[in-house]
Amino acid sequence: MAGAKEVIDYERNRQKANQLLDEAEWLFCLDFNIFYRTKTMTEKLKELTCTKVLIDHHQEPDADSFAYGISDTSKSSTCEMIYDFIIESGNGDKINEEIAECLYAGVVGDTGSFRFPSAHAGVHSLVADLKARGFAHDKVHENLFDNFLENRLRFTGHVLLHRMEVFYEYNTVLIAIPKSDLLKYHIKTGDTEGLVNYPQTIQGIKLVALVIDRDEERKWSFRSKGDFDCNTFARKYFEGGGHYNASGGRSSESLEKTVERFKQAMKESEHLFTIKK
Repeated sequence: MAGAKEVIDYERNRQKANQLLDEAEWLFCLDFNIFYRTKTMTEKLKELTCTKVLIDHHQEPDADSFAYGISDTSKSSTCEMIYDFIIESGNGDKINEEIAECLYAGVVGDTGSFRFPSAHAGVHSLVADLKARGFAHDKVHENLFDNFLENRLRFTGHVLLHRMEVFYEYNTVLIAIPKSDLLKYHIKTGDTEGLVNYPQTIQGIKLVALVIDRDEERKWSFRSKGDFDCNTFARKYFEGGGHYNASGGRSSESLEKTVERFKQAMKESEHLFTIKK
């Protein structure tokens, strides 16, 4: 994507990143509303004295940590909010092809290609405006969804066949991926994106939970349908949060123990999984 080569990865180049942060007069915090979401950057962000601005759409923001900004859970994505910021500030004429590509990619990702309820009428108006400016959406879709190696497809098949567990009594699917699978199929960060959405195609399923055994932690992703509150579930059991129907979480326990914790949580929340007749 345009500008990707200029991004400073905090984990890989902490010294340079800290220097830039120390020199900053303004810090825009996008798509996270509380510092601990940044993990290793948390303490650094807390100690900075520059003006901090929030632009985010997740629930329960830590408003006291920011001098200015907006938190709007009705928005589909932070990219939609950036688009609004550009338009409302009178700078719509500056949206060129590269900016349009980045905005569209962010909206597509956060709306599940416009399948989630968050894809309200304003989102489609945004896309229509970008198209009217000459933006070609097919290029973005090809790079997002048709740009993987063979090993990722084989990994996906392996996971769905061997790592997916269906609990019909709770209308729930659990996928637990051990680190050995990641190593066997040479899976990189990003290759598991979208995997949590596959089981949602099963009739009657209300919740899909995906846990991946990473080096430093076990990372959870949750997707739900209807009236199941992923945000509350993730916050209560897995130090996470996010949106009502899409949230994430983490665990420092082993894969086996965090899976058992999920199964116990599923039993405790049984009333939330029942499909209303």
